[in-house]
Order: sequence, then C-alpha cells, then structure tokens
Amino acid sequence: MNDFVDLSKLQAMGQELMDLMVARAVDPLFWLQFAVIAVVFVLARWLVTPMLKKGLNRLSASSTRVPSFRRPLAALTEVANPIAWLGLQWIAIQIASSLKWPNHLLIILASLLTAWVLIMLATMLVANKALARFIAISAWTIAALNIFGLLEEASALLDSWSVNIGQVRVSPLTVVKIAISLWFALWLANALAALVERRLEQSQSVAPTMRVLGAKLTRLSLIIGAILVALSAVGIDLTALAVFSGALGVGLGFGLQKIFSNLVSGVILLMDRSIKPGDVIAINNTYGWINHLGARYVSVITRDGSEHLIPNEELITQRVENWSYSNDMVRLRIPIGISYNSDPRVAIKLCKEAAEMVPRVILTPEPRCQVVRFGDSSVDLELRVWIDDPQNGRGNVISEVLLGVWDRFHENGIEIPFPQRDLHLRSMLGEKDLQSLAATLRGPQAAGETI
Repeated sequence: MNDFVDLSKLQAMGQELMDLMVARAVDPLFWLQFAVIAVVFVLARWLVTPMLKKGLNRLSASSTRVPSFRRPLAALTEVANPIAWLGLQWIAIQIASSLKWPNHLLIILASLLTAWVLIMLATMLVANKALARFIAISAWTIAALNIFGLLEEASALLDSWSVNIGQVRVSPLTVVKIAISLWFALWLANALAALVERRLEQSQSVAPTMRVLGAKLTRLSLIIGAILVALSAVGIDLTALAVFSGALGVGLGFGLQKIFSNLVSGVILLMDRSIKPGDVIAINNTYGWINHLGARYVSVITRDGSEHLIPNEELITQRVENWSYSNDMVRLRIPIGISYNSDPRVAIKLCKEAAEMVPRVILTPEPRCQVVRFGDSSVDLELRVWIDDPQNGRGNVISEVLLGVWDRFHENGIEIPFPQRDLHLRSMLGEKDLQSLAATLRGPQAAGETI
C-alpha cells in the first residue's frame, strides 16, 4: 500500500496546510478581508441594489416595443443584487491592490459571484437547455481555475495548441473568444435592428416600401459590422481573409444563384415600389394581400387564411395584377339575367338601388347597370360597382348586391328566368312512339324543361 501512496508526503502536505490556516487565522489582514466582504454586501444589498433596480425598470418601461432589449433588462433586474455585489467587490479588490493589502479571499468571492451571475442569466435568457448547461459548466470551470490560480496557465495552454491557416493563427482559445464575441455582437446587432424597424414602422412620413428597404439594409449592415468587429476584437487581421473571402464568394455565387437572385429581386421591388405591404395582388392562381416583404420572399395571405410565400424573383419575371398599385379603387362586374317578359328599364333601376344600399360600394363613381346582350333564355344585364377596399374581398360584396337585387326583383315582379328548350316532334311518329319518347323525357321535364 505504501508503494502506491506516500503517507509521509501526505502528512507533510496536511501539516503545511494546517500551518497556513493557523498563520492566516492570526493575521489581522485575513480577518480584514471578511470585514470588507461584509461591508460590501451590506452596501450592495441596501444601497446599490434598489438604485440599480429602479434604473433597469425605467429602461425596461422605455423599451416595451423592443423585445430584444426588454427580456435582458428583466433578467438583469432579477439578478440586480448579485450584480451590485460583484461590482462593489471588484472595486474593493482594486482598492486593496493599490494599498498592497492581501485580497485573495476577495478574488475568490468575485470569481464565485461571476459564475453565479452568468449561470442565472443563462438560465433566464437561453432557451436551449444544452447551451445553458454549457455556459454553466464553463462559468464554474473558469471560476475554479481562477480560485486555484490556474486560469492564466490554462489560457496559455489553450493558446499554445494553434495552427496557421494562411496568415491567420487559430487556437482553441481563439475559437472560444470568437464564439463569445460573435454571440454578443450578433445579439446586439439584432436588437438594434429591431429598434430601427420599430421606429421606421411608426414613421408616417416614410413610404411603406422605403420602411422595409431601410429596415433590411440596416439589419444587413449591422450584422456585417458585428461580424467584422467580433473578428477584430479577438486579434484576427481581416486583410488576411481577403483572398479566402473572394474565393468563397465566387463559390457561393454559383451555388446560391437562386437565393441571390431573390435577394436582388427583393431590393428591386422595394426600390421601384411596384408592390408594398397591404397591396392586393393576383399572380398565377394566388389572390390575396401582401402581408410581409422579406429579403427572399413575399408573404401573401388569401381570403381563406392560407399564407403563400412567393419568391421575389417570380414577382419580377412574371405578370402580376396589383389591384391597389396607384389607388385602391376596383370595379366589380356582376352579371344578371331577367326574363323577356320583364321590363329591363325597371330592372336596371332596381339593380342600381340594390348596389347603392351595400356599405362597401362607393357612390363615386356611381354604380351603373347596362344591357349587354339578348341571350337564349334571358336579357343579360351587367351591374358595375366600385369598391375601395379590395383587401377585404370581392365575393362578400357581390353576394350582398345579388341578395339586394333578389329582394327587389321579387317585390316588383321581375322574373329571373331559367334555361328553356323547345322540342319539335315530327308527325310521322306513331302514338306508341310518342308515349315511349314522353316517358324518356319525363326526367328533364321535371327539372324544368318544356316539351
């Protein structure tokens, strides 16, 4: 057993630890660190924390329209006390260092508080449980290394495992720094882009297409800037990536032709203002109003509630009916037939009266009704009405108008005919043949046809 465990060495280590604890216990500066920790906790708990919560609540109330800011502010409010304690603790560490006092206990507590704050924020902000667990493990690992004085050695070890890609030096430490910097920079860029989009949506002096274009360009610029800033922050020379990015751009250009085509088409649609959110369009077999203009597609919602995502390229290369391009006025043509025994002038008057009683039918231009042809079974009329809200549908307006026409026709004796046929029988048929033919035609006769 003694071959595997050196008992004398363990005893020496235990004795050394005991001597260190005794020496620290009789050192007044050791107990002074506990006093500093207690004072810092009291100040953080009853003085700094209420002020910090008040300020965070004000910021949260002023950013109600930006969810990207509101949620982190709410999370910071929940951990305001540890944050205040941590901030004052680091101030105490700097003061102790300047006075040449021992601050080992202060540093240990600051490391533990940092890990605690990071874990609490990860639990509240990160929806992905695996990512939250990774952040928690990383925070406790860094805190433990810092407590035992091994953080600098571990960082140097991770940085020593490096490879050179061209003129760029990559190590595990560099990858970690890039991941953290990119996450924070992209989160901040998306939050700022959301804030700009909200401001543009509230601006009534800017055209709808310019609002969407400005929002898209702002978001794209912020994301590109965030990536460049994150790479520069970790010490990567961006000029060394010029050749690589050029080759990568050529490869992506060939492989993602359709995507880039839709992106460019989206910019063209926004710049020429041919369509905008709220327009009623018809393309192929899709009829509806534009709900959203995206970078790659346009969202069109039909009257039955289904949402179609139409690529921007199709709106550029195909014929599109825009019912509200220059204005929202749309004329509806409603065919109506009356019997030859009815007076067409009275029917025309009744049709116009029925159309004028429908709320969605506008009176300027006024509804018009005309005779368009003499049909086989009816005198064909066409009622033409105008609406200025095509996004609310056509069928419901036509239905209300036809119901009004139906009521007025019945009240005034205007007959709506049904198809009729005259069948001439040759006299050479015998009585039995006529009876047989009558039996055969009895079904159509019941359906409203005359013999």
